[in-house]
Amino acid sequence: MTVASGVYKIVAYKEESSYGQPAGASGATLMRRIQSTLAVTKETYESEEIESHQQVGDMRHGTRRVAGTISSHIAPGAHKDWFAALFRKAFVATTAVASLSLTIAASGSNWTITRGTGSFISDGLKIGDVVRITAGAVNAANLNKNLLITAMTATVLTVAVLNRSALVAEGPIASCTITLPGKKTMMAESSQTDKSFNVEHWHSDIGESELYTGLKPQSASFNLPPTGMTRFEMPVSGFDVTTAQSRYFTSPSAASSAGVTAAVNGYLLVGGTQLVAATGMTIEASGNVTGDAVVGENRIPSQDLGRMRANGQLTVKFDSVALRDAFIGETEVSIVMILTTSNAAAADFITFVMPRVKLGGANKDDGEKALIQTTPYVALFNAAGGSGTSSDKTTLSMQDSLA
Repeated sequence: MTVASGVYKIVAYKEESSYGQPAGASGATLMRRIQSTLAVTKETYESEEIESHQQVGDMRHGTRRVAGTISSHIAPGAHKDWFAALFRKAFVATTAVASLSLTIAASGSNWTITRGTGSFISDGLKIGDVVRITAGAVNAANLNKNLLITAMTATVLTVAVLNRSALVAEGPIASCTITLPGKKTMMAESSQTDKSFNVEHWHSDIGESELYTGLKPQSASFNLPPTGMTRFEMPVSGFDVTTAQSRYFTSPSAASSAGVTAAVNGYLLVGGTQLVAATGMTIEASGNVTGDAVVGENRIPSQDLGRMRANGQLTVKFDSVALRDAFIGETEVSIVMILTTSNAAAADFITFVMPRVKLGGANKDDGEKALIQTTPYVALFNAAGGSGTSSDKTTLSMQDSLA
């Protein structure tokens, strides 16, 4: 007897064109996963009749639904379709800024990039974006490096080099180009999308297919530990399952092969200042998706979207009063977290940017050790952001270098 094993299970997905319906066998993509625990669940009802035999006389199956969790490491390009569905906005590229005359200069531990004319803000760059100088006769040490925008004006970018290497002061250098690698998505302010997916579990060792339909992400919990790989847990809910003895997605495309991110390769910015004493961070992005049972149908016919929100927690060594005082004073801060796949100058990456955050605590532990402060937070909608400003009009944005 062959018993199904998880190492033989192949998971593939495809966006649906009609909610709850098979999306067609072509065009699917393999899914990177630690686990995918999708399953059909049913409500059950027992008869309450009191009969002469003094025992339960009947039981029925009620409303059925699909539920489970997809978990994986955080890797550029690997789950972009699901994150875009959660944020209700497709990933969009930012147009490269070309024909620039640039001057590069040291500014404390960071660097400034000054343009001769024009406006970085009008060109669509934002604080928290990661950019690269991709063209121009600049010194090789300044070319194709991941540069985090920590502050900006119309003509000056203040940047941190993500792999902690140095730039070379020079300029003005004509005919330069600044590029934002990959694409960005964010919790949409308007024109929100409503995407759903098919996911197939193909149990290749026993020849069984389970095609789940109508799947929507309910939330994503991102865990960024001080050691080890990053990971996320994404609860999903869906419409139904179809079983078969043949594979449905017969030729899915390969999954992203990008490396896994680790928080030790990241860069954390709180209130515009690098936070170097963090011992952990979580980010919870939620879409508050719900579905209600109806008369005459044993499945949930629709899944309805609620408000999007983002919150989480920081744990930090108590080496500064900045977070404590921001909590006590109810002072809003921004949080920028960048995760890279290596220390290479142009490593692939994913960023999380929350332009408007309020802190919800500053409790500290005790003992014969470094004191650890726990700071929960809630991200808020940044109504002051958007076009013509240095921040996005959203609660949470994400840049993926491979999206």
